[in-house]
Amino acid sequence: MGGGGHTALILSHQGTRVTAIDRDATALNFAQARLQEYGDRVQFWHGNFSEFVPPHRFHGILADLGVSSAQLDTPQRGFSFRHPAPLDMRMDQRQELTAAHIVNTYSETALADLIFTLGEERYSRAIARGIVRCRPLTTTTELAEVISRSVPPAYRYGRIHCATRTFQALRLAVNQELASLQTWLQAVPDWLEGGGRLVIITFHSLEDRLVKTAYKTDPRLVMVNKKPIVPSAAEIAQNPRARSAKLRVAERIIVDN
Repeated sequence: MGGGGHTALILSHQGTRVTAIDRDATALNFAQARLQEYGDRVQFWHGNFSEFVPPHRFHGILADLGVSSAQLDTPQRGFSFRHPAPLDMRMDQRQELTAAHIVNTYSETALADLIFTLGEERYSRAIARGIVRCRPLTTTTELAEVISRSVPPAYRYGRIHCATRTFQALRLAVNQELASLQTWLQAVPDWLEGGGRLVIITFHSLEDRLVKTAYKTDPRLVMVNKKPIVPSAAEIAQNPRARSAKLRVAERIIVDN
């Protein structure tokens, strides 16, 4: 659910009811206050969407994946390297594993493999070597500086910040996001009524690849749009963080009894 923007728009249509899921208690508290005018038309559930047990089938499901703007813009959560903050990155702060634990205890080989696999970072081995040489590291800005010193100058000042892919890899590892998505994709078609639609917004290729594969191979689903829907130039100008978003739609096949 995140900040509840999509949820508010869905609820603005008379008669709709929503079950809103998020593992971040701060997001839930914010959205509950934002959406209180809708009363019992919206129900909230705190936890990982892959662990949710639906009480009934839905006519539509929307999953807006990844980190939220609120999480990125709250320095103490540790998702961003724009401000000094603890190396946390937990979406659900009830869990024990943090980015600090990974950064300061994983072997150089394990770090390099993680950064390469989950961050698709070509300089993963140099970055892992730099991290191990400089640890313990305690803040996001310390880690970003180590990454910057570990890569070639031309890459250091590229189109995206040289720490972006490593931070993505750590966030995905801390929150087990791809494993959760895979588990959920196997279960979610059975959450839908026949003819119900599944809409998923992804923000990087690893997520999008899993969604695309599930839509193509799951016999319970048929793809509605062959190519992903992407934001227009006007949308990106209004919200730059939308630039990498891809929206894919599938429909639950109606099974004759």
